[in-house]
Amino acid sequence: MKSSSLQIGKFTFDWGSRTYVMGILNVTPDSFSGDGIISKGETVQAALSKADEFLASGADLLDVGGESTRPGSAAVSANEELERVIPVVHALHKTFPDALISIDTYKAQVAEEAIRAGAHIINDVWGLRADPELAQVAAKYKAPVILMHNRSNPASVDVREKLGNAYIGSEYQNLIEDVKKELLESVALAKNAGVNESHIVLDPGIGFGKTREHNLELINRLGEIRSLGFPILLGPSRKSFIGFTLDLPPDQRVEGTAATVSVGITRGADIIRVHDVKEMARVAKMTDAIVRN
Repeated sequence: MKSSSLQIGKFTFDWGSRTYVMGILNVTPDSFSGDGIISKGETVQAALSKADEFLASGADLLDVGGESTRPGSAAVSANEELERVIPVVHALHKTFPDALISIDTYKAQVAEEAIRAGAHIINDVWGLRADPELAQVAAKYKAPVILMHNRSNPASVDVREKLGNAYIGSEYQNLIEDVKKELLESVALAKNAGVNESHIVLDPGIGFGKTREHNLELINRLGEIRSLGFPILLGPSRKSFIGFTLDLPPDQRVEGTAATVSVGITRGADIIRVHDVKEMARVAKMTDAIVRN
């Protein structure tokens, strides 16, 4: 392990001691999982209510995102993303001053404004590849970064009624080795910009440019990604590979998500990013009791 802990304010991530839970706050109208906050009325109040529920249910982090990353989703301008997320981040920081907030964005401008509004962590689904200035923002504010592997290709999307969208055209020479290599390229981008190695978390990118079979293999072999020495975030929640496996829509994937979370923890996941915080916090706590001493 590059570093056995990460301190953010008063909070310490003691890697390996337990699994940390990240609750998803989608400030979007078009989330694949049907939980987009914009579609549920007054955005800020809806976000605060959801955050309160998450924190009471065991969430350690609140992940705020203003652009859907579901396969086939439309891109959002930086200005629109800012209009969506900054009022929410500001309100969360004011209402829950001790809560850790991550900003789910690949845009430097959005990340910087979110940090100024109270966010602590940058969660980049493109692993610093989409905006070359994002790494500088992380270094400037000494913000930890979650670097996700991503081979998404909008031209290779399978759209299925009920089950949702998935990537079908992704090809790998060697899945695990390719993912490791590309994650380390993102690590190099972070370090070259001045990000401290102890501030880096890796995400194998479940569902991003990967087939159902790729996703299942990645979770089963997550330990090989963990062997790179960085803490691992796993985000399988409600995703289409679960739907395709169980033939179920997003709102009926809680048990499938629970299985992926539990197996992921046994394979080395340090943080789980989930929609169903209450249920998955319990799954994580039970799995920890079995596999962590």
